[in-house]
Amino acid sequence: MMSCFQLFIAMDVSQVTAKTAFLFILPQYNVSVPTADGELVQYHYGLKDLVTILFYIFIAIILHAVVQEYALDKINRRLHLSKVKHSKFNESGQLVAFHLTSVIWCLYVVVTEGYISNPRSLWENYPHVYLPYQVKFFYLCQLAYWLHALPELYFQKVRKEEIPRQLRCIALYLLHIAGAYLLNLTRLGLILLLLQYLAEFFFHMARLVYFTDENNEKLFNVWAVVFVVTRLFTLTLYILVIGFGLPRVESQALDPERGNFFSFLFNNILFRMSVLLLVCLFQASVMWRFIHFQLRRWREYWNEQSSRKRATAAASGTRQQTKLLKRDSGYHENGVVKAENGTSPRTKKLKSP
Repeated sequence: MMSCFQLFIAMDVSQVTAKTAFLFILPQYNVSVPTADGELVQYHYGLKDLVTILFYIFIAIILHAVVQEYALDKINRRLHLSKVKHSKFNESGQLVAFHLTSVIWCLYVVVTEGYISNPRSLWENYPHVYLPYQVKFFYLCQLAYWLHALPELYFQKVRKEEIPRQLRCIALYLLHIAGAYLLNLTRLGLILLLLQYLAEFFFHMARLVYFTDENNEKLFNVWAVVFVVTRLFTLTLYILVIGFGLPRVESQALDPERGNFFSFLFNNILFRMSVLLLVCLFQASVMWRFIHFQLRRWREYWNEQSSRKRATAAASGTRQQTKLLKRDSGYHENGVVKAENGTSPRTKKLKSP
């Protein structure tokens, strides 16, 4: 009798533990949505997502430490980099691993969900309140990663000069990802993240190659092309979705319960043009910083090339001057210094008569 009671308590505790574990590990707020083929399980957001995000923040910290310990630290010991380059190498190494994983994962999601093959799905049936499992899980992991980057600034002992720049980058990513997630613009957000992460991957990969070999800057040229292409696609998507897609949404009334927050505003052409103007100004500022960076890099490259040419010219001039001096003072032949006419420069002793 006692063993049966203990078994019942153990089963009850295990069920409670399993429910708690699922709260941390799996996305919450699943609902059954009726479709033509039957019922489909989808998800929406809520406060319990914060618990799941907290769990994956700890997972991201662990993975960060693994990449640092077993990959980046070993490479750093071989390269013998300075403190500044050491910090930048660690930053780029972590971001290369993250961006590569995110690009592959995001590309898989947008292809399997049909967002690329059917661009109209980016705004059709807005608001997209109910999300597939893989879309919601992707967004939760993205938020967890960028939130984990805040304590990593302390763990990695980032220099004070670098902290404002990294905080600004983290804040922008969190703002865009959380905004797309909470405002039900997840489909557009996935495409924009894919384009952004693709350009960032090539940039940080180019930095890693540059730190290992400072004469190799070919990947920076690849990154420049990818960056320009992704900016053009990003701007095109903004204009397509905001300028032409959302204004045609059928449900144009403010309905927070359904998740329709601001599509009704796009009926107003003034508001629509203001948003597009802000987007264009932001993209223009990004391109201006990119052009400024490229001009500075090319200027440094040409200064380095001109200094090398001057050094080569000076070395060749020194060699020519040395040859002239040797020609004036004679040359050696079989260990004897000969004059220019082939005779010995020593004065001959006259024999006494």
